[in-house]
Amino acid sequence: MVERQRTFAFEITTSSSADAPELFAMVVDGRRWSEWARPVVAESYMEQEGDPAPGGVGAIRVIGRKPLLVREETVEYEQDRRHVYVLRSSSPVRDYRGEVTLIPRDGGGTDLVWRCSFVERIPGTGPAFRAGLRSFIQDLSRRLVRAAER
Repeated sequence: MVERQRTFAFEITTSSSADAPELFAMVVDGRRWSEWARPVVAESYMEQEGDPAPGGVGAIRVIGRKPLLVREETVEYEQDRRHVYVLRSSSPVRDYRGEVTLIPRDGGGTDLVWRCSFVERIPGTGPAFRAGLRSFIQDLSRRLVRAAER
């Protein structure tokens, strides 16, 4: 029997008193990740700027902690509203896609929704990878909000 590789997804939602443009600027500019996501992301830079610069469509950011650095490419970009990226590094999963959506709240502040999806490369590994990635993205979301509110 051949096991089918399955698709996994999750969504993290958090709120911030910071405005959407501030949160967006911090997410799309790969150079800033090591400012707000330390110690998890100790190194971050732009390998290639996108349109619009720095983090628009076609941008490639490199983030992580040596020796584990990942390359992510921006594939959709709506200024101050939505940032979609895909993984361009080798990975234990296929077709990884992340999407950060920022929703301004009446009266100030922003709701941040971070969605991720991927296809398991090795059948049966998806649930564990999703759990680990979900925890990682939850941590990143908290760090982003804390830094933006400073």
